[in-house]
Amino acid sequence: MTDPIIKFDSVGKRFGAITVLDDLDFEVANGEKVTIIGPSGSGKSTILRILMTLETISDGVVYVAGEPLWHERRGDALVPASEAHLREMRRHLGMVFQSFNLFPHMSVLRNLTEAPVRVLGLSKSEARDRARELLDMVGLADQAEKFPHQLSGGQQQRVAIARALAMRPRIMLFDEPTSALDPELVGEVQAVIRRLAEEHDLTMLLVTHEMRFAREISDRVCFIDGGRIREQGPPEELFTDPKEERTRDFLQAVLADN
Repeated sequence: MTDPIIKFDSVGKRFGAITVLDDLDFEVANGEKVTIIGPSGSGKSTILRILMTLETISDGVVYVAGEPLWHERRGDALVPASEAHLREMRRHLGMVFQSFNLFPHMSVLRNLTEAPVRVLGLSKSEARDRARELLDMVGLADQAEKFPHQLSGGQQQRVAIARALAMRPRIMLFDEPTSALDPELVGEVQAVIRRLAEEHDLTMLLVTHEMRFAREISDRVCFIDGGRIREQGPPEELFTDPKEERTRDFLQAVLADN
């Protein structure tokens, strides 16, 4: 077994008196596709936001690609991470949010090229070539000169996926990527994520309420409740024969709504 590319070691996260993650131990192997499911407020999105350094941790240590994320090594000790360390660690990760988060004043092409030029130091021509390849991959090669407001929600989310990939991350995080879309647009975004899962060696961590989709693309599904992973396993096993009563209750409720 190689070392996990993501590791949460006894991680706690509190907002005042509210505990969101409770002594969480969680690992993801390199190249693994993992989906996190659970009720609202269970800590699902907080895991992704911690990985993207959008939320700090209260206890424990998070490791990404073998290095502490919110800490850095000083001799034998771990000390709070500097901004330079956080900036370097972010390069491993790309995130796709619920709400697209595209720059409205930039064309689709510039949305994809801005960060690779500024952060990775790519030449403008290299960044444009890479952007056009990615737009072709997500089925939007003909939309490069448009602005986000000229696109449908599904198209905007596909641009957001391409923009995250433009930074060449090793890990892709998806936080409810279809929840803001009209039902008829969900399939086009799921098709892009499915293709990424099948054709690329990316590590993928997905938070979703789309149980059928989670079952299709995941190597492993984790059910989280109360800030802890209550049950996890291969999707067929977890969805067909959950061992924990809390998992069964949750799945019965969400599958009845679908």
